[in-house]
Amino acid sequence: MRVGSCVGDAPVTSECSPVFEPGVYPEDLAGEITTKGGRCLTVRPIRPADAEALVAFHHRLSEGSVYRRYFSWHPELSESEVVHLTTVDYVDRLALVVEDAGELVAVARYDRYPDSDRAEVAFLVTDALQRQGLGSALLRRLAAAAWTRGITTFVAETQSDNRDMLGVFSASGFAVRRTFDDNVAYVRFSIAPEAREPGPS
Repeated sequence: MRVGSCVGDAPVTSECSPVFEPGVYPEDLAGEITTKGGRCLTVRPIRPADAEALVAFHHRLSEGSVYRRYFSWHPELSESEVVHLTTVDYVDRLALVVEDAGELVAVARYDRYPDSDRAEVAFLVTDALQRQGLGSALLRRLAAAAWTRGITTFVAETQSDNRDMLGVFSASGFAVRRTFDDNVAYVRFSIAPEAREPGPS
């Protein structure tokens, strides 16, 4: 649920800042994503009921994909991890999933740092659909949702040789700053709408 919020008794208008109620499922974030190969997939916010589907998705990932996401071989998600990953408040923590014929094929999420306007962003795409534009499309959707929820900056960590993930950030249209320490790349960029160069929607 979202309502307009204005200072004083001014009427609610489109120029007022939206206020989001934590825990309320944001139906407006559901939609479709078309891959570079022309496949039309469903995208929507995650639900606690996706627990079993998330475990199955994790099992379909290659060892390399899991390692790039978790920085270690992580073959099984614990019960507490599954609960944490599927239970979000849709304001400070938001995850979007992509479905293909009822199966999860991608997950993207942000987690806001406490009492800040910064959030860490992360992605996982099943191996068969990597390099099909899902990461870029999910990043744009996450950035738009995060911006309306008071987040101004995304940060991320990835392996310095993870060219696919670094490519997603570079192709986002945002002014991405990257620093490197050993084998880790640290990424930071403003998600203000005006900060993004025109590009594919």
